[in-house]
Amino acid sequence: MVVVNPVARLRSSSRAPFLQVVKTAVAVVAAVLLCRLVISGPFPTFAAIAALLVVQPSINQSFVKGLERSAGVVIGVLLATGMHLVLGDSVWVVLLVIVLAIVIAWVLRLTPTSATQVGISGMLVLTAGVVTPHYSADRILETVIGAVVALVVNAVVVPPVLLGPAHLAVARLARDTAVAFERVAIGLTEGWNQERWHDALLRARSLRQQHARAEAALGSAQESLTMNPRGGRHRTILERDVAVAEHLRVLVTRVTGMTRAIRDTTAPDLRADPMVGRIATEVARIGADVRALGAQVESTTVPSASGAVSGAGAAAAGSDGVGAAVGEPALTAPLQVVRPNSRHWILIGALLEDIRRVREELLGEDD
Repeated sequence: MVVVNPVARLRSSSRAPFLQVVKTAVAVVAAVLLCRLVISGPFPTFAAIAALLVVQPSINQSFVKGLERSAGVVIGVLLATGMHLVLGDSVWVVLLVIVLAIVIAWVLRLTPTSATQVGISGMLVLTAGVVTPHYSADRILETVIGAVVALVVNAVVVPPVLLGPAHLAVARLARDTAVAFERVAIGLTEGWNQERWHDALLRARSLRQQHARAEAALGSAQESLTMNPRGGRHRTILERDVAVAEHLRVLVTRVTGMTRAIRDTTAPDLRADPMVGRIATEVARIGADVRALGAQVESTTVPSASGAVSGAGAAAAGSDGVGAAVGEPALTAPLQVVRPNSRHWILIGALLEDIRRVREELLGEDD
C-alpha cells in the first residue's frame, strides 16, 4: 500500500513562470497605490485581493476572474450593507450574511470564485468597521480598480502566449504516429509473432493519450491567445496545428486498428503472401509521409516577441490541411488485389481499407 505524504499535496508539480510572479506583485502595488490616491480611508484590502486573484496565466482568464471577483464583491457588499441597516451589528448578523451568501450563490448558480467571494466580501464588510453606503461603495470601487489594474498589467507586460508547448506536442505526435506506421511495415516484413504485435498494439494505443495531451495543450494555447494583443502573430500557426492534430487523430485511429487486426489474425505464413509485402511497402510510405508532416510542423518556428517567424517553416505557417504540409507524397496509386489469398483475405482487405482511408486523410481525397 502506497502512503501519500499529505504535506506533498501542498506543492505543485510545476511552478508558474517567474514573470507571472513579478506581474502579480506589480499589479498589487499599483492597485493599492492608485486606490490610496482615489479613495481616502483604510488600507484598500479589496483592491489588493482582486489584483492577487486576477493575474492569471492568460488574459482571457484574467478577464473572467475580474468579472467573477467583481460580481461576487458587489453582491456580498450589498447584502452585508442591507442586513446591517436592517438588523444592526452583531455576531449572529455576520453568520446570517454568510449563510445567505451561500444560498444566494447556489440560487444564482454562480461560479465557485464568485460564490466564495460573496460570503467573504459580506463578512469583511461587517467586521471591518462602521458600515455605511459610502463605505460599501468604496469597497466596490476598490475591487474594480484592483481587477482593472491587474488585467492591464497582465495585458501590457509581455502578455502570455502558450503556443510553444502545443506546437511541440503536435510535432511529437506526428513523429510518434509515423513510428507506429513504420513499426507495422517492419512487422509485416519481418513476420512478427503475436507477442511482438501485442507490444506494438500497446504502443499504438498510447498514441491516444498523447493526442489527448496535445489537444489539451492546443486548448491552453487558444486560451492564451484570446483577447491577447500578440494573438494575431500566432493564430495562423495555431490554426494550422489544430488542423494537423485533427488529421493525426484519424491517423492514430487507423494505425491502432491496423495493428490490432494484424495481432488478432497473424499467422506464420502471413509474411510469405506477396500482397502483404506490397502492403508493408505502402505502410512504410505512409510512415514517411507522416514523418515529413511532423518535420514540417517542427520546422515552423513560433514567432518571437517581435513577431518574426524564422526558418523554413515561415512559408508553411499559413498552409491549410495536411496535403500542403506533406509536399510531394510518397504514397503510390491505390493497391489492387485481383485474386485474394484464401487464408488471409479478411486481414488483407481490412489493411487495404485502412490504407485507402489514410490516403484520403493525407492527400485530401474525397473518393
